[in-house]
Amino acid sequence: MARHLITSAIPYINGIKHLGNLVGSQLPADLYARYLRGRGHEVLFLCATDEHGTPAELAAAKAGEPVAEYCARMHAVQAEIAQGFRLSFDHFGRSSSPQNHTLTQHFAGQLDAAGLIAEVPERQVYSHADGRFLPDRYVEGTCPNCGYEKARGDQCENCTKQLDPTDLINPRSAISGSTDLEIRETKHLHLRQSAMKDRLLEWIDSKTDWPVLTTSIARKWLLDGEGLQDRGITRDLDWGVPVQKGDQPWPGMEGKVFYVWFDAPIEYIACAKEWTDAAGRPDADWERWWRTDRGASDVRYTQFMGKDNVPFHTLSFPVTIMGSGEDWKLVDYIKSFNYLNYDGGQFSTSQGRGVFMDQALSILPADYWRWWLLSHAPESSDSEFTWENFQTSVNKDLADVLGNFVSRITKFCRSKFGETLPSGGQWDEREGMLLADLATRLAAYESAMDAIEVRKAAQELRAIWVLGNEYLQSAAPWTSFKTDPDRAAMQTRLGLNLIRLYAVLSRPFIPDAAQQMMEALGSDDWSWPSDLEPALRALPPGHAFTVPEVSFRKITDEERADWQTRFAGVRT
Repeated sequence: MARHLITSAIPYINGIKHLGNLVGSQLPADLYARYLRGRGHEVLFLCATDEHGTPAELAAAKAGEPVAEYCARMHAVQAEIAQGFRLSFDHFGRSSSPQNHTLTQHFAGQLDAAGLIAEVPERQVYSHADGRFLPDRYVEGTCPNCGYEKARGDQCENCTKQLDPTDLINPRSAISGSTDLEIRETKHLHLRQSAMKDRLLEWIDSKTDWPVLTTSIARKWLLDGEGLQDRGITRDLDWGVPVQKGDQPWPGMEGKVFYVWFDAPIEYIACAKEWTDAAGRPDADWERWWRTDRGASDVRYTQFMGKDNVPFHTLSFPVTIMGSGEDWKLVDYIKSFNYLNYDGGQFSTSQGRGVFMDQALSILPADYWRWWLLSHAPESSDSEFTWENFQTSVNKDLADVLGNFVSRITKFCRSKFGETLPSGGQWDEREGMLLADLATRLAAYESAMDAIEVRKAAQELRAIWVLGNEYLQSAAPWTSFKTDPDRAAMQTRLGLNLIRLYAVLSRPFIPDAAQQMMEALGSDDWSWPSDLEPALRALPPGHAFTVPEVSFRKITDEERADWQTRFAGVRT
C-alpha cells in the first residue's frame, strides 16, 4: 500500500467560511483522504488556520480582543465546524505555532544563504498618530477609479481595481482614522522568484497529468507580460513570525514580520511537526512525510485548492522549497477548483449573501451538503448553487434512490422474515447480471476516485445505488415471496448485503449515512470490495439487523423558499 500526504488550502482566521470555500479545497481533500484510507493506504491529511497578516489584526481589533486570543478562539470555532462537516484531518494546526515560526525562519536563512533574498527599498505610508508604517490594508480612502469611500490600500472592494495605498484619495489610517500620514522610505525583503523561473517552468512542464486549470494559471504567471516577479516577503506588523535567519537576528529588519504568503504554506510542513497522538506525544518520525532523504521519496503528495491559490502553490512555495537547497518534498499533484457561485451572483461575506458553513449545519446535517457540493464540484468551470437544484438533488439522489432502497429492503425483510437475514435460495441469471453491472460501475467509480474526478465519481456512485433499486424492482421479492419464499429470501439477503456495500462505497461522500447503514446491519466490516461476489455474501443467513431511521428526508418547497429568502443577503 502507498503512503499519501494530502493538504488542503488553509482557511484564513478572520471569520467563518462559506460553502464555496469548503468545496474549493477542504471537502474534496477529505473525500480523497477517506477513499484512500478505505482502500488500505496510509494517509496523512493536514490542514490549519492561516493566522498572520493584516486581516487578522483588523478582525481582532474589530472584535475588541488581543490578536492572539482572537486567533485562538477562531481556530477553535473553525475546528468545530470542520468536525461538523466530518472533515477527517489527521491534524488541524495553526500557522502561529512555534513549529511554524522555527521552520519559517529556517527557510528564510537557507534562501538568504542561496542568494535568493534581496533587501529592497520601498516607499510606504507612515502614520504619525499610530507611530508605525501602515501595510496596504491598514490604509483606507476614496477609490480613484469609482469614488468608493471605503477602498483599501490593496484593492477597491466596490469595483475590484487593484490599488496601491498611494493611489487613494484622502487616505486615512484604518487603525486610528488619522489622516496625519506621510510617505517614508523603508526596506523589505524580497524573494527572488525571477531567479528560479527556468527551473520552475521545467518542473511545471514535467507535470503532464496535472489539471489544465492548474498548469495554465502557473504558466500564465511565469510567461505573460514581464514574467515571474520577485515578491516581498516581509511586512511592518506586530503579529506574525519575526524576521530572523534561523535563530539569528536579521540586521535592519527589526520590528518586521514575514509576510503571510511566505509563512502560511510552510505551515503544511509545520503541521506534521505539530501533530501529537491521543496521549499528547509528538511524532518523532514526522520528517518521513516531508524529507526525501528521510523516507518521503515514496510519498505521493497531493494538494487541493481554489484557483486563486494556484500561483502561490505552483510558484512561490516551490521557490521556497527548491531554493532552500534541502531535500524537502515537492507536491506531486495539485487539484485545483474553479469558483462556486451563489444563486445568480457571488457569495459575499460583507453582504451576508450565501450559505456559510455554520449556517448550513444549523439547518441540515452534513451529508446533505457534502453530497450536493461534491456532486456539483466546480472542476471544469465555475458552478452555481441554487436552492432549486439543491432540493432536487437531495430529494432525488439521497431520498428517492439511496434512502428509498435502504428503507424498502429492511422493512420488507422485517415484515416477512424477521430481523435476521433469511436463508434459502440460490443466485441465478438476474443476480449474475447485477454482479456484472456492479463490477463495471465499481471499476469506473474507482477510476474516477483515483484520478480525483470528483463529479464523475459521484455520478458513478449514484449509478451503483440505482442498480440496487433496479434489481429490487425487477426481482420483486414481495411478489416471489408468495410463490417461492426461498427465492424471495435470497433476493432479500442480497439486498441487505447491498446496503453494506453501499455503506463502504459511500463513506467518502456521506460518512454519517454510511455509519448509520453499517450500524443498522450490526457490522463493522469496512473492507473494500476487491472481489464483489464474496462482498455480496458477507452477511450470512441468521445475521441480525435493525431497520434504520430515515436516512434522508425530503426538502419541502416551503423550506426551500424560506432558505432562499433568508440567505439572500442585503444587496447594494
